[in-house]
Amino acid sequence: MEDYYDESMLIETEQEWQTVSYSKKNNKKKYGKSNQPEEEDENSVFKSIEQHAEERRKRIIESQKIYEGAVSGGESSIVIDDGENGDAAGESGGGVVEEKKSKPKKAKKPKVTVAEAAAKIDNSDLAVFLVDISASFDKQEDIQLMRFADYFGRAFAKVSSSQFPWMKILRESSVDKMIDIPLSQISEDVYKTSVDWLNQRSFDALGSFVLWSLDSIIADLVQHEGAVKGSKKAVQQVSSKSQVAMFVVLAMVLRRKPDVLISLLSIMNENGKYKGQDKLPVMIWAIAQACQGDLIVGLFMWVHFLLPLLSSKVNSNPQSRDLILQLAERIISFPKARAILINGAVRKGERVVPPSALEALMRITFPAPSARIKATERFEAVYPTLKEVALVAAPGSKAMKQLTQRILPFAIKAVAEGVPDLSKEATELSIWCLTQNPDCYKLWDNIYLDNVEASLIILKKLSTEFKVHSAKGPELAPLKVTLNSLRLKSEKALASVDDAARQASLKEVQKYCKILLGRLSHGNGCIKAFLVIGLTMAVGAAFVSKDLQSLDFKKLLADRCNELQSLDLKKLADLCNCMQSLDFKKLLADYNLA
Repeated sequence: MEDYYDESMLIETEQEWQTVSYSKKNNKKKYGKSNQPEEEDENSVFKSIEQHAEERRKRIIESQKIYEGAVSGGESSIVIDDGENGDAAGESGGGVVEEKKSKPKKAKKPKVTVAEAAAKIDNSDLAVFLVDISASFDKQEDIQLMRFADYFGRAFAKVSSSQFPWMKILRESSVDKMIDIPLSQISEDVYKTSVDWLNQRSFDALGSFVLWSLDSIIADLVQHEGAVKGSKKAVQQVSSKSQVAMFVVLAMVLRRKPDVLISLLSIMNENGKYKGQDKLPVMIWAIAQACQGDLIVGLFMWVHFLLPLLSSKVNSNPQSRDLILQLAERIISFPKARAILINGAVRKGERVVPPSALEALMRITFPAPSARIKATERFEAVYPTLKEVALVAAPGSKAMKQLTQRILPFAIKAVAEGVPDLSKEATELSIWCLTQNPDCYKLWDNIYLDNVEASLIILKKLSTEFKVHSAKGPELAPLKVTLNSLRLKSEKALASVDDAARQASLKEVQKYCKILLGRLSHGNGCIKAFLVIGLTMAVGAAFVSKDLQSLDFKKLLADRCNELQSLDLKKLADLCNCMQSLDFKKLLADYNLA
């Protein structure tokens, strides 16, 4: 071992540190200069270790001195670093002493609810504020409305999102519950002062304000939805003025000026940002606010904005369907709703339920048996009232003629689609058009060859319920003309048709045309017979009477003629039946002729 190592030890008794060094003896001859750097590197490594140990020893001694001084001075909040993690500190200044700083606990902010914040709104202060902004921004109504929103924004600034999670509330609440959120927390005095002031603003300014408010709420919704989709963890909803204040001021405007929402309908229908399942609760909430101010406006928005969503397979789903139906059910169940809706069926020259909407409603309400769903029964409950509103028009008026001519084509088309309930409803609707507008017979005649199957079903219905429908029609001459035309067209079509099923339908049409024509001719015969019998009885009474002098023949004849002229020619079948059941003996006894 002595050949390879020369051992020496240096002991420092003060701190009991030992430094050991080794020098390697190599008996082999070193050739060249390449081995010399290796010896220098080894010596430099050991030298750095020694220096490090020495520095560490000095730091410990210094720390001990500081500690002793601190103890003698009563300082107990000093922490001494033993050097394990003190290299960086030594380089920065050699100090390793730190004072422990206790972090003060943050005081928890008191939670403020919507009700508490609303209760603090002073009505007199609000009134003064509104007078002030009206004077300061006399001709700048847009700024006035913004300041109005800011006032409520400051009032509800301390309400956190946890106290008003409006997205969750709208998604999980029924329409009946969401309609008063959050306006139910506002006092009547504050509400009245606000809406009275809003009533003095221009229609255009309110329209811009409503659109801005809706955009703010939807932007808040999109921001939250984007944050949730972009992260796996739940994201706390961002607090903003649109959460409480926007809902409050928007509800006030829509209840006081509901027509403003209709003025924005084209923008809402053309811009996709107002549509979609995520925005639907917000839009239904807004329309529900308008319903509180004007039921007609609410139904108008339901028909023109929400109903198309039900007809779309992309946007229609059980949740959306349920919300939309809830709003319709609420409108229908409103006190005196039927009378209000029928009286307001035409709003500023535009139908609340136009024919196109009636067709959509009819197809949703009467689907194929295999396509029936739970919501079908709910549609069947609201359909009659909505249909009644759609068919409102004065008999014989220009509006009635236009309405029936728009309804008849799609009604006849739906008759032959093979859906039993739909066919039944469409048949009744088609016959209603014929009885309300004689011009519809000509329209039916024009589209007959394209709708042979549907026409056959309508003819069967007319034949089965001839008494009922003939009594409803204003006149039967157009029906007779149309029946003759249909019969002749069927006869011509048979000569050029090879399809057996179509031939059978055309023959059936001819059959029922002849039956109806025969009943019409029979009815006219009864009338003629009744006229003859009535006149004969009147004349016979004059000659057979025992008291010819007391009988005013001219007066009797005139009375009988007047009665005959006043006959309702629409009730042909009923008159024929009456003729068959006449008791001539009793009739003669009445005139003292027996």
